[in-house]
Amino acid sequence: MRFDIITLFPELFAPLLTSGITRRAYEGGLVDVRLWNPRDHAEGNYRRVDDRSFGGGPGMVMLAEPLFKTLSAIRADRNEAEPAPLVLFSPIGQALNHNAVATWSQSAGAVLLCGRYEGVDQRFIDQHVDQQISLGDFVLSGGEIAAMALLDAVARLQPGVLNDEGSHQLDSFNPALDGLLDSPHYTRPEVWQGHAVPPELMSGHHAHIERWRREQSLRLTALHRPELLAQARAEGRLTRQDETFLQKKL
Repeated sequence: MRFDIITLFPELFAPLLTSGITRRAYEGGLVDVRLWNPRDHAEGNYRRVDDRSFGGGPGMVMLAEPLFKTLSAIRADRNEAEPAPLVLFSPIGQALNHNAVATWSQSAGAVLLCGRYEGVDQRFIDQHVDQQISLGDFVLSGGEIAAMALLDAVARLQPGVLNDEGSHQLDSFNPALDGLLDSPHYTRPEVWQGHAVPPELMSGHHAHIERWRREQSLRLTALHRPELLAQARAEGRLTRQDETFLQKKL
């Protein structure tokens, strides 16, 4: 799996690639990340990559030509029969979610374009961008944080990256949890500032523990993300026991 990142600030990616558990994916070659700076493909003494917007207005717009030359260099380096998709992080893109991350984790990768300033010349987008992705209804100063979020989410799903292979199966939004939120977690000490760990978790009865976790997952999802619960119900992922608990507790 290979991700080529087009960014004006490649140094921002150093902590992601060298820190934390997910670095195993990058150091071990499970996820090959290559950084490309459009300034290296810009012309003139100043290696200009942006200019003022036609029609006026604040901010600068990323030039199409340096991006095109950067993309051409990436295409030549990848030398693929089927070109990898070019992804732009943008407010108009489809929101990134668990299903999308799971799909990307099984893919051959992509070229990720990190926009800056007021955006990218629309002509480059129209001719070369295959997909746009958004992290949510807010604006970042650039696409680097969004690209790192995607890379981190994809990397942790690769075999051997997490200490426990089944760890991500219990993540919020995972199909193993029927797309619901994860249950709360506790660790030592058993009593902290007068608050004890729920007795169900101390019982040693695995069936009771699993049922408690399921009910807490249902409760949290109903309280904080009811749309996820409604989707699980519509798709028939809730059991009769689940529905009985929801009617009784909520």
